[in-house]
Amino acid sequence: MESLATTPLTEWHRKNGAKMAPFAGFDMPVQYKGIIVEHKHTRTKAGIFDICHMGEFKLSGAGAKDGLNKIVSHDLETLASGKCRYGFLLNESGGINDDLIIYCTAEDEYMLVVNGACRQKDFDHIRANLPAALVLTDVSDETAKIDVQGPESLEVLNALLDSNWNHLKYFNFEETDVAGFPMIVSRTGYTGELGYELYLPSTNALKIWEKLAADERVEPIGLGARDTLRLEIGYPLYGQDLDEDHTPKEAGAGFFLKKETEYIGKSGLAEVKESLIALSIDGRRTARHYDEVLLPSGEKTGVITSGSFAPSLGHCIALAYVRAEDADGDEFIVKTARVELKAQKAALPFFKDGTARKKVD
Repeated sequence: MESLATTPLTEWHRKNGAKMAPFAGFDMPVQYKGIIVEHKHTRTKAGIFDICHMGEFKLSGAGAKDGLNKIVSHDLETLASGKCRYGFLLNESGGINDDLIIYCTAEDEYMLVVNGACRQKDFDHIRANLPAALVLTDVSDETAKIDVQGPESLEVLNALLDSNWNHLKYFNFEETDVAGFPMIVSRTGYTGELGYELYLPSTNALKIWEKLAADERVEPIGLGARDTLRLEIGYPLYGQDLDEDHTPKEAGAGFFLKKETEYIGKSGLAEVKESLIALSIDGRRTARHYDEVLLPSGEKTGVITSGSFAPSLGHCIALAYVRAEDADGDEFIVKTARVELKAQKAALPFFKDGTARKKVD
């Protein structure tokens, strides 16, 4: 049997009836009460997510900004302390080794949050390309990550920490010890709703999780609903919609590539062979990863990377790579194992009523 890693919350999930499954090498909760129930609760109230499988690195030392700036797509010259930014770690040909968020904690001090399955690969790549004098530390095992997401997440956070966090703006964060230990509170998330990501010592994770779970506005949410929530907003998933064989431009994320200075992989971004497009499919029949995408003529043009029934919309949605020359088309066919489904090209996000950027008083 596969040997799976656990998080500080794994035993709680099992005791509370979660359906568990392997994900990124971890034993993770897929659902508790059901994917659709959990999805709708997050869209209307507040859900908590165990995201402790993610990787966290800390980088420090004189010249850390300049050293890291040559490796990642993020423009660190414009990233001020207390702010974080999404971007990419590329290979030499421009393919995506990983997508990550970088937090500027002080001048020449950063925290990098990477996908759990890419943790060792990312660490080795970054370390190999940094000046030797800089200190890069993997703090993943000692760091827990709990996400609080949903329209009522701010009220839940204020109650949890017995303090006011209304001032925190989108993609801003603060370091605090108001809970009695060091914690980063970040106004970020993967659901499209108003939300906060909490980084805290692993030894304190269960205490905070149980306090959150006791709030009547809160439900624990598994990876199943996390996937449908992110897909409705059009957020890509590494290993499916993002990979080493496609560049950010091919993945529809070229607008993140604003940095003018050189970094690893920048020279490989010019060529676009395939494009990631959004598809809307009537009904509840779902397109799945690797299903073929056909032109109306029946000719294959690409494959589905992510697909699901969208609980907020009442029909199926999907992301797919197709040949770049076919990406402007409006009509496609998805060839599933049992049936061919008509699909229409859609604009992202699929779900347009998310509260992630909501101004709060």
